[in-house]
Amino acid sequence: MKRTLAGLAVGALSAAFIAVGEPAQAVRSDFIMGADVGMLGEVEDLGGQFYDGGVEGDALEIMADHGVDTVRLRLWNDPYDANGNPYGGGTNDLASTVAMAQRAKALGMDVLLDFHLSDWWADPGTQTKPKAWQNLTYTQLKTAVHDYTESVINTMEAAGATPDIVQMGNETSSGVLWEDGRIGGTVTDFTQLAELLSAGIDGVNDAASGIEIALHLDMGGDNSLYQWWFDGITAEGVDFDIIALSYYPFWHGTMGELKLNLNDISERYSKDVLIVETAYGWTLGDGDGLGNSFYTAEEATGGYAASVQGQIDFLRDLREVVADVPDNRGRGIIWWEPTWLPVEGANWGTEEGKADNNDTGVLSNPWDNQTLFDWDGEALDTLDVFGEDPATQRVNLLTNGSFEANGTYTNTPSGWTVVSANSSYANATFTSDAWPAHGDWTLNHYWASAYTVSLYQNKTGLTNGTYTLSGWVLSGGGQNSVYMYAKNYGGTEKQAAIPTSASAWTYVSIEGIQVTNGQIQVGFWDNANAGNWLNIDDVKLYRTA
Repeated sequence: MKRTLAGLAVGALSAAFIAVGEPAQAVRSDFIMGADVGMLGEVEDLGGQFYDGGVEGDALEIMADHGVDTVRLRLWNDPYDANGNPYGGGTNDLASTVAMAQRAKALGMDVLLDFHLSDWWADPGTQTKPKAWQNLTYTQLKTAVHDYTESVINTMEAAGATPDIVQMGNETSSGVLWEDGRIGGTVTDFTQLAELLSAGIDGVNDAASGIEIALHLDMGGDNSLYQWWFDGITAEGVDFDIIALSYYPFWHGTMGELKLNLNDISERYSKDVLIVETAYGWTLGDGDGLGNSFYTAEEATGGYAASVQGQIDFLRDLREVVADVPDNRGRGIIWWEPTWLPVEGANWGTEEGKADNNDTGVLSNPWDNQTLFDWDGEALDTLDVFGEDPATQRVNLLTNGSFEANGTYTNTPSGWTVVSANSSYANATFTSDAWPAHGDWTLNHYWASAYTVSLYQNKTGLTNGTYTLSGWVLSGGGQNSVYMYAKNYGGTEKQAAIPTSASAWTYVSIEGIQVTNGQIQVGFWDNANAGNWLNIDDVKLYRTA
């Protein structure tokens, strides 16, 4: 299976370049594997039931038992119309948010509180001021934001449900509290957006100490967006701890683009990075017959099968990308709305929400095939991934899989064997690459004449079991044949084809390698024409069962 990183620039390529000696990065002990459960209370009120192995139970407890350690809760200021009718979509007012936070805390889970700073859904296309704030002056609005966030945290603290992380605004790439806090388009001055965010952050800090602050954008694969927005915010001195991202692979770019963005912004701003929204479909079916956000086009773009196994593969790959962020800046992953069952009435919103907020698509559940429970409420096997130890899941058995630097560069990378049919190629020089997939260095094959080259490692003393081989590649020129392989493990050689013209980082993997003789050879084969090139980086071999 492969996903491509479209549009990533490739630096000038010379013969081959390698750096050696990179130790594996340990996974941080507080790595988050969480769930956004804004719809859960409403689903339960409307009759939704949840099961684990056929035994009915509390959805939060089932998820906690499977390893979900954090819940994300959205908060709307006043999600009711003038007659007190709820807007739906969870109707996440303060009382219901406190109650869900208390349930989570009782199970030993952490809480991330998401201030939408609106009465209903807030996202890049909708950042509507709460009804009570619409006629305030700008100065009054800043005071209202401060006093509101302070009051909310005081209330939650008094209830024994103090949030561990507070997210100030939801998908705020276009700002908050329009028009005062709008940014983008013709609006390039970050001053008022920064002041409004800081007012809310100050309110949180005035109420309680020790709460981490996250700022959240959509489009997790869009590095230019993140640089523009966070350059503006940091220039204004906004004080925060975490860069929070939404990442849906069918909307927000490839896994390679996400990897590039996470690695860049964590270093650029010296901040942890946290995926606070992600999901993927476990079926193309529609539980309520009213349409879904994820269908055939999203499956094709996302690159994983619309199945439980496809969902598992996506989550594991995403976890690996986040855990690999340099300097342990990758904070974790939160799955959006895993409990949104297609029970009658559990919709995006109500008629009142539709009327008050000019939203025409609210009377359905567009998410019922991206949950972590099936339509009868039975837990999917995907939940087991949350309880896996990412450290044991991703121990790389290869030497120098990322070709990283200790200051010594040779024609043959440490730990690898290189065999070439071209004697001149074997004497190639080494240079750096502008866009490594991981770290500072990447291996590059290139020669002005036609060539063949094999790069491989032999590993012995393995425990028999199931293994996965993965790597990131770039290629160009249209090779005759180029692939990653695994052989000599007690079974038939397995190969993963590499695109012969991929001017963007592409993830390739071979899964289900059944080692029965305690050894394996893994590597790359490249039969190239004159001027063809192949970059290889972040190669991993790890046991999965």
